[in-house]
Amino acid sequence: MKTNALKTKLENLPSLAGVYLFTNNAGKIIYIGKAKHLKSRVRSYFSSSFSNAKTEVLVKKIHDFEVIVTDNEVEALILESNLVKQHRPRYNINLKDDKSFPYIVITNEDYPQVYPTRRIINDGSKYYGPYTDVKTMKFALRVLRDAFKIRSCKYNINDEVIRKKKIKVCLDYHIKKCEGPCEGLVSKSSYNKMINQVDKVLRGRLDSLLNEMHSEMLKYSDELKFEKAAEVKLKIDALQVYANTQKVVSAEYSDKDIITCAADIPDAVAAIFNIRNGKLVGKKKFFFNYPLQMDEGELYSTVIQNYYGDYVEVPPEINVKIEPNEKSSLIKWLKKKSDQTVQISSAETNPETNSLLNMCYQNALFELNEIKLQRLKKDGKVSYVLKSLQRDLLLKNLPLRIECFDISNLQGTDTVASMVVFENGKPKKSDYRKFIIKSTSGPDDYASMSEVIQRHYKRVIEEKLPFPNLIMVDGGKGQLSSTVRVLKRFGIEKIPTIGLAKRLEEIFLPNQKDSILIPKTSSSLRLLQQIRDEAHRFAVTFHRQRRSKRTFQTELQSIKGFGEKTAKKLLDHFGSFEKIKEASQNEIEKVIGSSKAKKLMEAIKNLN
Repeated sequence: MKTNALKTKLENLPSLAGVYLFTNNAGKIIYIGKAKHLKSRVRSYFSSSFSNAKTEVLVKKIHDFEVIVTDNEVEALILESNLVKQHRPRYNINLKDDKSFPYIVITNEDYPQVYPTRRIINDGSKYYGPYTDVKTMKFALRVLRDAFKIRSCKYNINDEVIRKKKIKVCLDYHIKKCEGPCEGLVSKSSYNKMINQVDKVLRGRLDSLLNEMHSEMLKYSDELKFEKAAEVKLKIDALQVYANTQKVVSAEYSDKDIITCAADIPDAVAAIFNIRNGKLVGKKKFFFNYPLQMDEGELYSTVIQNYYGDYVEVPPEINVKIEPNEKSSLIKWLKKKSDQTVQISSAETNPETNSLLNMCYQNALFELNEIKLQRLKKDGKVSYVLKSLQRDLLLKNLPLRIECFDISNLQGTDTVASMVVFENGKPKKSDYRKFIIKSTSGPDDYASMSEVIQRHYKRVIEEKLPFPNLIMVDGGKGQLSSTVRVLKRFGIEKIPTIGLAKRLEEIFLPNQKDSILIPKTSSSLRLLQQIRDEAHRFAVTFHRQRRSKRTFQTELQSIKGFGEKTAKKLLDHFGSFEKIKEASQNEIEKVIGSSKAKKLMEAIKNLN
């Protein structure tokens, strides 16, 4: 509802570029936006129809607004970004923990330092990042320290300090980790040549740097400077380790960034791939608060504004899944930042780029699902591990009931099988089942698995018992194929079925050549391992019982006058041959009579 004061303000708005700030009745800023034409843009909020739910909710809370006029839309974009970071309005998309991302800095000094920092100072230093994964940053720094003799001290070293000999070389110099700039043992030009090489590594120009270093090594070799050639070779070897971690993803040898977003109120995740010279040199992820349903173009626009800050390299090409709002303004802003023409494209006909966009989107979606899983776990609405398993195996439904089968034998004898059941991620022992393999002789796990699956699910169908949400077998492709063939005969092949091989903890799916690997730290893999191990334990225990019983019966029947019935009678009463040996004659007499008990005691005495 527009008040008279608001109506007057709306009528007097300028048709210029700028930023608008909406405030509520408490005077708090609740939304900040930019516009090429303030008059038309701000007035559009107060029209009778609303483009989405966010706008409707927002307008109801607007009590007043302010505008700041700028010279052009690029200045408006920059001002909006700065104001959003400062005020963090409720209805803007806000980057979570955006101040905490670390950078690697090359300081602006005669002899620059290289170290990680979360504090950005506009003093001419070069910043590389942001690194959303601290492990990646630490790995990059470790490679740099191994390849280059970068000083680790924090002194401000200049010509005057060196001349007055205020600083002495430290241990790093003596172990050949530093060339001693503090005492002037390396020239400024030589040290900064090395820093330029560090810069190339951090900007993803590793291939060109390695080519340069290889040429340098050959040159030293031709000049018979073998020690210097060996030093360069050590650098090349250290950097090659880093180069091997960078995946070739483009045959075009181009520089581009791939940006995708996955959103589900109240969370959004942006995944960014940095491709330099055709190689994937960096992967980053950012988390956003996503207040209300809004246009995806606004989300992509916010991501681009937030990511390409003052210290992020802007490539000539940016590929996005959805075209951002204010695309032309963003391109002008990026061009101004990078002093080069920048292209933002969304509709791609290139299969290679589409593949990268899909891969990047899957990364964003994975991180978004992780956030949702954490929230579900916190709220206690559903088992976190089951939701995680559903995600990792791409199941349509939660695996509330999982049935797992295992075969156990010893050199083909006494083959048995087990079935264990887990409901809601916990064992349901009342539904466990044991199977004695009847139709298979010898060590044939595939045929044994077929028999067990057939016997169990025939019973499930006949007795109308509940079907599982997931069938699991202990083994690889062979056991899985045997299982799937039987399920097809019963017409229940649509139940998700997997095999878990123990050697590499590989998960096999029907009709798929390659296995899938779930991270070893994943709670879903730990659940599958727990179920598999429980099925194995249950099968082995039953197998041992069967084998022990057969062995005891054989030992008893070797005693003269004892037949199968007597042996069975004793075993049923005492449980094992060892317990029979430990029993007194009176205890045995109660089971088989005094005459046989006397013979048994003599036989046991002779056995000992």
